[in-house]
Amino acid sequence: MENIIFDEIKEEHLTAVWEIYTHYVLNTNATFHAHALARDEMRELLFFDNPKYKTFIIRSGETISGYVILTQHKKREAYDETAEVTVYLRPDYIGRGIGSQAVKFIEKIAKQQNIHVLIATICGENFKSINLFERNDFAKCAHYKEVGKKFGQLLDVVAYQKIIT
Repeated sequence: MENIIFDEIKEEHLTAVWEIYTHYVLNTNATFHAHALARDEMRELLFFDNPKYKTFIIRSGETISGYVILTQHKKREAYDETAEVTVYLRPDYIGRGIGSQAVKFIEKIAKQQNIHVLIATICGENFKSINLFERNDFAKCAHYKEVGKKFGQLLDVVAYQKIIT
């Protein structure tokens, strides 16, 4: 298993993380953004006013190999103990066990923040991400058919959840 380090994101990491995300925006259905985001739009996805939610870069040696986000599920008080988890890796770092390490790491952070349930929302065709969350004991809890359209194709969205406390 690759030795990696998690660091809370800082402004100086924004460009590297933007490059990772832009690859997925322009080349895959992993995200439903259809156009590369501006720097300020990317910042909104990664930095939060509420200290409960955080983004961490994943560092493999000196390289930022990905990032993992713990974010608000919905803006209603009843959801305060539920959060969403997102993991993005540089394509050349997929298959090294880094995704699973990221999921385990963010689960620990979520527990510290008194989160009870984690949810991963995934494109139904993103089998690598689905497998990642299934390997880490997330269970499928929803399947929305043809709710997104990208590259001229209607896409399903699936949700996976894990009760962590």
